[in-house]
Amino acid sequence: MIKRIPSPTILLPLLTVLACDSSGSDPADDPEKAAALEVEAYVAGELDNLVTAVEALQAAAPEPDADGWNATDDADAVARMRQHWHEARVSYERVEGAIAVLFPELDASTDERYDGFVEVEADSDLFDGEGVTGIHAIERILWADAQPPEVVAFEMGLSNYAPAAYPADAAQAQAFRDELAARLVADVHRMRDELEPVALDAATAYGGVLGSIAEQLEKVELAQTGEQESRYAQHTLADMRANLEGGAAIFAAFEPWLRSLDGGNEAADAVTGGMARIQAAYDALPGDALPPVPETWSSVMPSDDDLATPYGSLHAMLTAEVDLDDPSSLLAAMVAAADLMDIPVAP
Repeated sequence: MIKRIPSPTILLPLLTVLACDSSGSDPADDPEKAAALEVEAYVAGELDNLVTAVEALQAAAPEPDADGWNATDDADAVARMRQHWHEARVSYERVEGAIAVLFPELDASTDERYDGFVEVEADSDLFDGEGVTGIHAIERILWADAQPPEVVAFEMGLSNYAPAAYPADAAQAQAFRDELAARLVADVHRMRDELEPVALDAATAYGGVLGSIAEQLEKVELAQTGEQESRYAQHTLADMRANLEGGAAIFAAFEPWLRSLDGGNEAADAVTGGMARIQAAYDALPGDALPPVPETWSSVMPSDDDLATPYGSLHAMLTAEVDLDDPSSLLAAMVAAADLMDIPVAP
């Protein structure tokens, strides 16, 4: 999710996060409650996977020694850490919408981008557990020798920029493992532990999916300047696939309720059809990275030739699917479904 500190959520739902459910209703007789409970179980499962992945990442860090570590001398360890990073990233992106609403401070410390942190204040220590933290801080280190040129160019223009680097000595290697990675482990443990006593209501759950879908286009547009989210690992398209996968799983929890209402079958079909269109477009693209932005791309008026490129086609498709003025778009269909279920969402 694209964020700054504190992080606003696009299409933030008008929600109440309840400390307990005092209704006493049976989920079998309350489709709204049944949907919220199913979503909460899904989020809890992905947070379990996230905890497992970040603990494995921390455990895979090499033992600190005099020359630190890097992707050449410690290739196996770096490969393992990168794999666990990929696993953590997918689990997080599947439930990001709910996490951003339920735990905004933890979401920021875990998922804020480098530029979001350093626009507040400089961070001269890449490896401690303060300042620039979270999954992208670790990503920036793990891919320190593989930064795309447009990403380096963008970040060099930041006022508080410090180059990405591997740990160069034992102190930095120990700080990476015992401070930066440990902070990420502690933060995701808190998310998992604090989710259990919280009742996730329908507006929160459904609104999180709306926010994730609305941001798909923004994630693509940021590639034009090297600002895309998982920019170091070139994983942003995989992030978007995971967003969509999580959105589809969460929407499926609402389908029985929606389809029980007058007009609900048509509304549900419109949403699942829109998600299928986006899924097909993502499936047609290879790898984890967004397609390259054409050198002649204009965000104001792209040419027909640029729109015909993989990047241009993806951009055009998502532009159409998040157009709230087009009733055939996915986002408009999701808002219409929310209206049918009487789930409030912000305009």
